[in-house]
Amino acid sequence: MCGFCGFTGQIQNREELLQHMADKITHRGPDSQGVYTDDHLAMAFRRLSIIDLEGGNQPIENEDGTKVLMFNGEIYNYRDLQQQLKAAGHSFKTNSDSEVLLHGYEEWGADLLTRLRGMFAFAVWDKTEQSLFLARDFFGIKPMHYTLLPDGRLIFASEIKCILEHPDYQKEFNEAALDNYLSYQYSLPKETFFKNIYCLQPAHYLCYQDGKITETRYWEAAFHPDESLTMDEAVDRIDAVFTDSVEAHRISDVEVGCFLSGGVDSCFVASYFGGQKAFTVGFDNGQHYNETNYAEELSAAVGIEHHKHIISEEEYWSALPEVQYMLDQPLADPACVALYFVSKLAAEKVKVVLSGEGADELFGGYRIYHEPLSLAGYQRLPLWLRKALATLVQAVPFSFKGKSFLLRGAQTLEERFIGNAYMFNKREKAKLLKTIPATNPADHTREWYNRCSDLDDVTRMQYLDIHRWMVGDILLKADRMSMAHSLELRVPFLDVKVFEVASQIPTKLRIANSTTKAAMRLAARRHIPEKDTARPKLGFPVPVRVWLRQEPYYNKVKEAFTGSVATRFFNTDVLLHFLNEHYTGKKDNSRKIWTVYMFLVWYELYFEK
Repeated sequence: MCGFCGFTGQIQNREELLQHMADKITHRGPDSQGVYTDDHLAMAFRRLSIIDLEGGNQPIENEDGTKVLMFNGEIYNYRDLQQQLKAAGHSFKTNSDSEVLLHGYEEWGADLLTRLRGMFAFAVWDKTEQSLFLARDFFGIKPMHYTLLPDGRLIFASEIKCILEHPDYQKEFNEAALDNYLSYQYSLPKETFFKNIYCLQPAHYLCYQDGKITETRYWEAAFHPDESLTMDEAVDRIDAVFTDSVEAHRISDVEVGCFLSGGVDSCFVASYFGGQKAFTVGFDNGQHYNETNYAEELSAAVGIEHHKHIISEEEYWSALPEVQYMLDQPLADPACVALYFVSKLAAEKVKVVLSGEGADELFGGYRIYHEPLSLAGYQRLPLWLRKALATLVQAVPFSFKGKSFLLRGAQTLEERFIGNAYMFNKREKAKLLKTIPATNPADHTREWYNRCSDLDDVTRMQYLDIHRWMVGDILLKADRMSMAHSLELRVPFLDVKVFEVASQIPTKLRIANSTTKAAMRLAARRHIPEKDTARPKLGFPVPVRVWLRQEPYYNKVKEAFTGSVATRFFNTDVLLHFLNEHYTGKKDNSRKIWTVYMFLVWYELYFEK
């Protein structure tokens, strides 16, 4: 795992500037550094040595020196591709996956991308054409950011903090990103919180030449359910393809470990790690917030060397500024801090870990995916009647059992589901934001719903989450929190071959009765105890709700909510109402409070200091 940065054109003190940019991502690659410069381009690379420890340094040039590559990620089928390229006449100086990418691009151009199996973000500079090719992997596991300056020069990097070092980029806050963040708890790709800095979208490549850029999608995570598939067939296919994926993801010249919670996804991954190391963190706030005992039981069952850490309240709150800095952009998912600590724990023992991200999106694991089935009977009533009932219950000032059911049942899928972390709706944002216009969150999901309009509602929800929630939250925190500790995190569920199988499983085998990930759970049962496959999904529970009702943390957030930054962007009386309502136990506003508070912590770091 590595990181790189670069820019086109000339600028005063170019080598010194390039070094400053590279220094910002030393955590991504502490083992070595490489630099390439010519009259038109300057690139720097930081390396975390995983494969071909002696020979895999970058930049790498092709045989005639006309192309130069820098690469972040891992290619798991590089040995097969290497043999194909050798047969086509290419000669290799190393045994690294990086050089396979370079010769593969020489041989196949952009068609190389669909031949790859792995996670990647890479740059190829063509000296002859004076053109730059940037590419990002299928699901967006590895990051790539860029900005085009007004005079046509390009700046690009693995992390935004590198781009901010360039003196010709004028740092400016993107207000529209705050509006979207308040609804989603993350910045919507491809926009960022910095004006004119973008993230290259998953499964896209970018071509830059003569001051202009073009972006092209080369693959899509599209579902094609096979309704003839039986449960036994689905389970057999999942078992076979996931076993193959885990074995591919364990390719390394250093020791590989795994993350382990009490959930079926990480347990399934860990079942392949007998005799090796697994890592778990939890909180000392009761069983709901601490799954380390489940992890210990599984570790004993499959023979894993288990390591755990209990995160204290003080540790968690003290780490918030460091976490938000490493993320580049505000992220309100409390689990990202837990991921920071489990990565820190693992990095003390290994350089590489496997984790369970992506299983829920691919195989239908979130409980909300059951909602279309739960609402199906009610939604047979005429829409006008459901709307009328919703209007009546909306006017009731208190909550009661069934109120949410009646309200959500009167909405279309596009209206009620904007993703897994819906925080503030348009009306709430309009009250909260002082000057920034509030938009309808559904306006930003319409494109994705339209692209899968022929599918059932459950599959459309998964499709949306793959292209929004997974990119903006799940994979962002996975990359940044592991890399903060120079740890490579691999995700065997997010493999093109695994997705090919997942995309064919019909909804009836994903959501069966009250069970989510039904077929995948049965596949996991072949490897782990049944009780570990049946446990309901908890996510990564963090006791933020509890802490915000404790005076020290209530006061800490209250100070931020009445500070100068909060006053600049928000109507602070609304913020204080949310906070006090939660503190007194009248309502659980913890997620909304946390969303605003994380933005304020982040803004102080990037725009005030």
